[in-house]
Amino acid sequence: MFLLGTIVNVLLIIIGSLLGKLLNRIPEGMKTTVMFAIGLSVMVLGLQMGLKSQNFVIVIISLVFGAIIGESLKLEDKLNDLGLWLERKLGSNEKDSISEGFVTGTLIFCIGAMAIIGALNSGISGDHSVLYMKSIIDGFTALMLTTTLGMGVIFSAVPVLVYEGLIALFATQINQFIPKELMNQFIIEMTSAGGIMIFAIGLNLIGLTKIKVANFLPGIVVVGIISTILYSIHFYFK
Repeated sequence: MFLLGTIVNVLLIIIGSLLGKLLNRIPEGMKTTVMFAIGLSVMVLGLQMGLKSQNFVIVIISLVFGAIIGESLKLEDKLNDLGLWLERKLGSNEKDSISEGFVTGTLIFCIGAMAIIGALNSGISGDHSVLYMKSIIDGFTALMLTTTLGMGVIFSAVPVLVYEGLIALFATQINQFIPKELMNQFIIEMTSAGGIMIFAIGLNLIGLTKIKVANFLPGIVVVGIISTILYSIHFYFK
């Protein structure tokens, strides 16, 4: 079953979020300290991912153009509107954490090599081991995030299901039509660009900034476009 790894990943995010909700009533002072711990850890994670780039010019250009597109489309505002809609439907009093938890969880759970490689392995060979390992990490991360950001984190399971599920579903076609060298380059630069976004989330979590991280998301698509162009030029002149 090629979607088994994805389903396990989604279930552990949901379980982690529900467990985090049970721990949500910790004292306010402890919650603030935990938020700092999570924020600093997320910053280190983002920094590690950001330094993986082999061509940082791609990352810079992608983030700049991604930010322009995201600001034009007002992605952050639309996600906030979605969060407010969910709050009304759920009768939630958590004014900011629905959208913030959703965006934070989505970026952390979807961006990175494990999501793509794991889903490809699931779809091509039925090997779910990478996604199983990712599921454990994501479940624990969801638990910690939910204690401070609230139940918005649980909704990040939806884009994880769609993202990893589609990759697993079309894994054979992706493997046939996208050269391995191009895919490897895209994963590396996408991970780096995503790492910078995650670093920005860490800054937001500890209260140093209020960066509209969701507006950078189109940068991931720009990474794919630039990587394809550079690969095509290299292939043509080789």
